[in-house]
Amino acid sequence: MNSGMPVDRRFFLGSLSVGFFRVPGLFPTGHETLCGINFEILRYAWRTPRRYLFIHGDEPTAHDILTSYMYDHDGVAYLVKGTGRDVEINGLKIDPNRLFSRAGAERSLRGENPAVDPVRMTEVLDLLDRQREKLVRALTPGPGSRLIALHNNRDYSVKDEVAQSNESSLRQMDRPGDFILCTSPTDYAILKQSPYNVVLQSSPDPDDGSLSRLAARRGFRYLNVECAVGDYEAQQERLRWIDDRLP
Repeated sequence: MNSGMPVDRRFFLGSLSVGFFRVPGLFPTGHETLCGINFEILRYAWRTPRRYLFIHGDEPTAHDILTSYMYDHDGVAYLVKGTGRDVEINGLKIDPNRLFSRAGAERSLRGENPAVDPVRMTEVLDLLDRQREKLVRALTPGPGSRLIALHNNRDYSVKDEVAQSNESSLRQMDRPGDFILCTSPTDYAILKQSPYNVVLQSSPDPDDGSLSRLAARRGFRYLNVECAVGDYEAQQERLRWIDDRLP
């Protein structure tokens, strides 16, 4: 278990080179624009139902962990390009984890662009409506697919999610910033046996445009590995636990 002590980023990434990079596998890279967002694509295997996602550019720990992880783990990872939390679509800022419904996208656009012209707003919303399904299909390629998103936090914790969750298993309340959110009751039944904080959100409401609420609505398997920014060991440990124990 992680002691909770801070880990120097350079030291940790150096240690990854000993383990993750020792036997690199198939690792072609590419880029794709989906919903107006530029993604880097990392692929360890060509035919696999496993997907990984890094969607907020200002969460560097998640980026580093996922990039390293893909060197020897089956799956395809989509990593948003850039270092900001928001992305720009046709010149308007939006939180990329709020575009998975029209209602959520509209709230985010209004919040990030308070003086937005209504015509431009409608143009972006219509674009997202046309292209959203292509992004969702890329992240959920079919039966048996499983999507894991990696996020980092600074002043957000599992305490913020308990009230809006269907079930929770809180094993590490001394580490509230580190937790796993899932949308599948079957996955939760396994995850609650872990030593970590876990919440189940299998309800599609409230519709905030997030990927987790979309997953609950459509019934695909989604997990968010949420850890405090800079906590490399904790995020790596939880990601490995999931991959080792969930089908």
